Amino acid sequence: MSHFALQSNNVIIDGEMIAACVEIKDELIKAIHQYGQAVSCEVQDFGDQVIMPGLVDSHVHINEPGRTEWEGFNTATQAAAAGGITALVDMPLNCIPVTTTKAAFQEKLDSVDDKLWVDCGFWGGVIPQNIGDLDELLHAGVLGVKSFLIDSGIEEFPPVEAKDMRAAMPILAKHDVPYLIHAELDCGSFNDVKITKEYNTFLESRPKKWENDAISLMVDMARESKENGDNCKVHIVHLSSDEALDTIAQAKSEGLRFTAETCPHYLTIASETIPDGKTLFKCCPPIRENSNREHLWQAVTDGRLDFIVSDHSPCTPELKHIDTGDIEKAWGGISALQFGISLIWTEAKKRGFSLVDIVRLMSTETAKFAGLDSVKGEIKIGNHADFLVFDPNAEFTITNEMIKHRHNITPYAGRKVIGRVEHTFVRGHHVYQQDEFINAPKGRPLLKGKL
Repeated sequence: MSHFALQSNNVIIDGEMIAACVEIKDELIKAIHQYGQAVSCEVQDFGDQVIMPGLVDSHVHINEPGRTEWEGFNTATQAAAAGGITALVDMPLNCIPVTTTKAAFQEKLDSVDDKLWVDCGFWGGVIPQNIGDLDELLHAGVLGVKSFLIDSGIEEFPPVEAKDMRAAMPILAKHDVPYLIHAELDCGSFNDVKITKEYNTFLESRPKKWENDAISLMVDMARESKENGDNCKVHIVHLSSDEALDTIAQAKSEGLRFTAETCPHYLTIASETIPDGKTLFKCCPPIRENSNREHLWQAVTDGRLDFIVSDHSPCTPELKHIDTGDIEKAWGGISALQFGISLIWTEAKKRGFSLVDIVRLMSTETAKFAGLDSVKGEIKIGNHADFLVFDPNAEFTITNEMIKHRHNITPYAGRKVIGRVEHTFVRGHHVYQQDEFINAPKGRPLLKGKL
């Protein structure tokens, strides 16, 4: 159906929840009408359920090609659709080859055919060896690039140093794309911590100082870039340490193009509640104490943190060492792509947030950050007809059986949440309805300059 309309008493448009009818034609939003107005096409009425812009998740590890036993485009984008995500941006690792050259990027693009249930953009990577290839990689259509300041866990994606970033940042500024940074610096002296099955020993091995020092370095790099006339966009991924929030606020106050994100696991789990030997909770940087969690929520409230993304980072159950409980050997990463909005809404609602706020934090701002805001992130005329239909009062318990990503493991199994995605539309195509996928994959790649 290429011409139809959706209506509800609760539609989030331009920062407000209103009764409205949204007319869709040829994958785009054609018009916005008053609720109940006669239109020359079929109308689906969702009553009091909330029609929201599709979510945009700018931090997802899909691992294809090369490590598809960990995840893949088909399963990851199904999980996204089930979570109301209509566009995501794939990370440049842990695929093989890593997305650090134009040729590697083309391999990734060749692997997505007929597998995308939602639209998908791509980040490239910066490593010491590929600075000379950056311009070509950016011209090929990646939306920005990412680096690690610490061991990434895979040999083919080594960390950068200040000299590498100095060489990369003018190129990124020329293309006006963000530089995403995994901000941990191994400051030493913590390597003596013996990691046992106790979660707290892992937490002690990756202290806040690692993040704090890395973020201070990145503020210095951003200042230097601005002084040089480049003013490169710098972005801190998956912030965990509350002690770095003042540094981020200072960078913003100086007019640096400096942003930061956090993730559902840092906002919904406290380290005190993690049972020993439960390797599914391992991620880097680690989940910290409840007081830290509350400070992150304050930063989401006051804008020091810009938005919320999943950092879906799956692997095989074997790599998680679930049976042995060996936290030290377990791969670090949280799998929860499809549950983000329910997890966040459950916690945010208690704190006085509205669904309008959730749209801003998980759709509008993420679309803007990734350079997709000309077509994604808001219900407005001319945008892609991307929607999720949400029941904000439905309660359910997350189970392994309902998981759509490749391996049905998640640290959230058994958790009760409020708010359920009932339907997902990607560019007007109804792709998900009440736990069922509809038709065939309709997603497409989102390339810079070719949206």
